[in-house]
Amino acid sequence: MRPVTVYSDEICTLCHSVENLLNVREIPYEKVMVQEGTDAYDELVARTGMKSLPQVFVGSMLLGGYVETLAADQAGMLADLLVD
Repeated sequence: MRPVTVYSDEICTLCHSVENLLNVREIPYEKVMVQEGTDAYDELVARTGMKSLPQVFVGSMLLGGYVETLAADQAGMLADLLVD
């Protein structure tokens, strides 16, 4: 299974939603906490071009935020992306 990484913030409701989706699907993930204005946040923005959270990666591929992750799950694509 490809590793899943969720870049998140403590006060982000969509971050909690994407984590809940992954938990319900029993998909293990690494949670990386970032806060706006930190070096980690700036690196994430440089890597993704996105300034919003959450940002979900499957392996090295950016899946996107909650809406994109939910859409991938509903289309069956998320399960396909997890396979090595």
